[in-house]
Amino acid sequence: MIRHLRLPADPAELASLTIGDMVTLSGTIIATAGIPTHQRLVACMESGEAPPVPLQGAAFFHLGSFSRESAGGEFEILYMNPTTSTRFNDVMPGLIRHFDLKCVGGKGGLDRHCAAALAQTGGVYLSFLGGGAPIISAGIRAIRQIGYPDMIAHYRLVCLEVENLGPLTVGIDARGRSVYDEGDATARARRDALIAQMRAEREATGPQASPPVLSSREPPKWA
Repeated sequence: MIRHLRLPADPAELASLTIGDMVTLSGTIIATAGIPTHQRLVACMESGEAPPVPLQGAAFFHLGSFSRESAGGEFEILYMNPTTSTRFNDVMPGLIRHFDLKCVGGKGGLDRHCAAALAQTGGVYLSFLGGGAPIISAGIRAIRQIGYPDMIAHYRLVCLEVENLGPLTVGIDARGRSVYDEGDATARARRDALIAQMRAEREATGPQASPPVLSSREPPKWA
């Protein structure tokens, strides 16, 4: 079942989500794909300066856009695609806490420090389909605001109105549970079990005979 969330999201509804749940979103989101953009937001956080678009309690997504500006100077998004969230691991915990972010997302997940920050704000990480530009773009209804217009298009802060954006998968829930951490732990456990099984089988069969050494002066018998 796919659940539909209206933004700004109800904290109780976010708290009811668990990893693996699928959702669609309607409302206002903020999108950017730029590391320099995140650095500017960190500077805002440290100086107390307000960001150019409202971020308090926002849905903040790592999405890049292929865009163009019309002759009249209007900004038009042709399509959007997710970028890898792990690129922003170093700065996201502070941004999540400072701006009380309730939904963040992109592709590839975020680390445990970001998950801990989301647990503090009651927020979730939503995973976008990598390469799903047509699906994502179909959910865009209007551009509400552009922040940092001096930057290249996919680095700008773009405030968008979306409808039925998704489906998106809950990768980190509001309690800090992460499908990425749990997946890593499961993979490590399986690896260790396989190594132990291979070692046991090798010890059970005893030492193996060494392969014959071929003389450089005699051709092998199958030659």
